[in-house]
Amino acid sequence: MPGTTLHRWLGGVLTMAMVFAACGPGEPAPESPVPAVAPVASTRATEPVATDADDPAIWVSASDPAASLIIATDKGEIDGGLYVYGLDGRTRQVIGPLDRPNNVDVEYGLPLGGTTTDIAVVTERRQHRLRVFGLPPDGGALVDLAPDGIPVLEGQTGEAAEPMGIGLYKRPSDGAVFAIVAPKTGGTADYLWQYRLEDEGQGQVTGTLVRRFGQFSGARPAPDDPSALEGEIEAVVVDDALGYVYYSDERFGIRKYHADPDHPDAARELATFGTEGYLGDREGLALYATGDDTGFIVSSDQVDDGSRLMIYPREGAAGRPHDHSLLTIVPTVADDTDGIDVVATPLPGFPRGLLVMMNSRDRNFLLYRWQDILPPDGTD
Repeated sequence: MPGTTLHRWLGGVLTMAMVFAACGPGEPAPESPVPAVAPVASTRATEPVATDADDPAIWVSASDPAASLIIATDKGEIDGGLYVYGLDGRTRQVIGPLDRPNNVDVEYGLPLGGTTTDIAVVTERRQHRLRVFGLPPDGGALVDLAPDGIPVLEGQTGEAAEPMGIGLYKRPSDGAVFAIVAPKTGGTADYLWQYRLEDEGQGQVTGTLVRRFGQFSGARPAPDDPSALEGEIEAVVVDDALGYVYYSDERFGIRKYHADPDHPDAARELATFGTEGYLGDREGLALYATGDDTGFIVSSDQVDDGSRLMIYPREGAAGRPHDHSLLTIVPTVADDTDGIDVVATPLPGFPRGLLVMMNSRDRNFLLYRWQDILPPDGTD
């Protein structure tokens, strides 16, 4: 989105913010800072997975945008799998069986075998490990780069030993690649585990734990079911360029830390936002970049038959880079959404970028043109 267009759109958002400010202390604020609109319909949908759709990631081909792929999980028990789709939504490859694969992320340029390789990494919950797959430059079949998997969360038991969320980070200073892993359950501190991914010497990938970090609001008995736990951490997204990691404390808010484990302030929480306005759980997280340090943080609000996208400024507020106040809420037709992903790169059929949302009811993933989520000038 060009700078002048972005400023014009934000001007409209700020006008609505003035409406919020005008509300008296005892008056309820509007639910959304935008007028009520019909849910956005997707441009197309992928073919369904076999059992239980969960999380998508988008890989953009550097040589041929039309060869870009959508990589998504079917989190079935024992016979789950990783589905690879073209931009037309048709299945190109199914990798399985995998034992409850939960989330997937992609990263570009992992040093491997004397060259660099784009990778997709998926959490395999019941096997307590990561699976790593290489992405050929031409968008061909994915290749297994760690056939035995990478063990994670070692020393934990029960659900605390089950990896669920994942975000990949490539450090700009040296090209080192890291996986940030969220288990199914954890304590109120050091919830996330961070691993460095490297070539083990034979062209395969290994992982080394480098730190644990991250606060959690705490798992509490649900009011209507004392045996059930309320809330977890699943969605993780990393801003490689700015060096920040965001994750959804799903019943509380979105938390922000430095992604570099060697940053002198790595242990300090930089921000907590998105604490109000959700109708369901805070689920998927994605980043849409409009420039080196501008753009949007997109969070999915999990709602049956109409999940909503909660959109925040990537750059924060003027002079306050960690002040991520809500810009707008976009209703969609996606059902009970867990995972999302978005890219700003122009792709065939998606001239301003592509957003993908998990759609629970139909066991598939919906594809949206970014200009339908946020029109270029806020109106067209």
